[in-house]
Amino acid sequence: MPLKFEPNYRITLKIANDLIKIEQVKEHIKGLPITPSVLSSLRESAKLYSTHYSTLIEGNRLSQKDVQEVIERKKLKPRTRDEKEVRGYFEALAKLERYALEQKPIDEKQVQTLHALVVSGGQKKVKPSPYRDGQNVIKDSLTGEIIYMPPEAKDVKNLMAAIINWINSSRDEIPCPIIAGIAHYQFTTIHPYYDGNGRTARLLTTLILHLGGYDLKGLYSLEEYYAKELSAYYEALTVGPSHNYYMGRAEADITKWIEYFIAGMVESFEKIEKHSLKASGNFEPDKSEFLRALDPRQRKVLTLFEQQDVITSSDLALFFNFAPRTARKLASTWSEEGFLKVINTSKKARKYVLSDKFKKRT
Repeated sequence: MPLKFEPNYRITLKIANDLIKIEQVKEHIKGLPITPSVLSSLRESAKLYSTHYSTLIEGNRLSQKDVQEVIERKKLKPRTRDEKEVRGYFEALAKLERYALEQKPIDEKQVQTLHALVVSGGQKKVKPSPYRDGQNVIKDSLTGEIIYMPPEAKDVKNLMAAIINWINSSRDEIPCPIIAGIAHYQFTTIHPYYDGNGRTARLLTTLILHLGGYDLKGLYSLEEYYAKELSAYYEALTVGPSHNYYMGRAEADITKWIEYFIAGMVESFEKIEKHSLKASGNFEPDKSEFLRALDPRQRKVLTLFEQQDVITSSDLALFFNFAPRTARKLASTWSEEGFLKVINTSKKARKYVLSDKFKKRT
């Protein structure tokens, strides 16, 4: 039986006004025309931004350009710790997208799997990470002074069960952005792992928002808001009369943090609104629901079909920078799944078009 979790906060006028702004932007973007090329470019950019800024917060030294190059080098193993962090976070974002499509309540296994991917160094198949089995502390990187002591390991399981239960049971009572903000704070407060807590907290936040309909078609990145002024991020997270979990941190009033978090959503949402308006240009029917059901590579290849009606495995190899054998296997898999249709059965010069089902939707 999980503990009961009861967050301590107030809805201030600032929070209320910012929630209204979020709803306005959300509804506006919902009606914007999103074509395959627009969605592919903006969505992939958002994932790269999220990966870059979330790892940057933790001290990753790679530039945004470096991050993109690491992600695109799919065939090569990451060499450095920074590269492993980037690939791990990117894989966790891809898993998060699949969880969001399933529209199932969040559970501990999902959170543990996201953490496992974060620290995996870019592996695609991982086992859910067990929670820490000992005490950890957060120290000032300069002075070595303890600035926060999380709960003891024996309490972590019940505390995590309590926050997951609260997230799912509060969906009809509390605005989704507030649930996401509180979950972020509480996860970092529990600090259930020795490493990767911040990145996993930000992923959990994103998953909650996506499941609650605040995904903005997968186009935004809250991580950039946190990273641009790290001192404000950490200051907002630092509340309570003591650095010890059991001496006031758990019961502290977190209104200040929620104001900061909701303001970040407003800033991020309004930024994407401007980009989407500029990118959508010509008003075509919105296709985001159809596109969301495709995997990232399928969404991306739709831009190739905007340039030509027929493709070969060689086109795929060039487009994705794949080896010829990998491209042939991908084309064959997509054909079996009904995404592509073979129009020339010659093994040496096999050609593909989009299947009728998908051609009608693009």
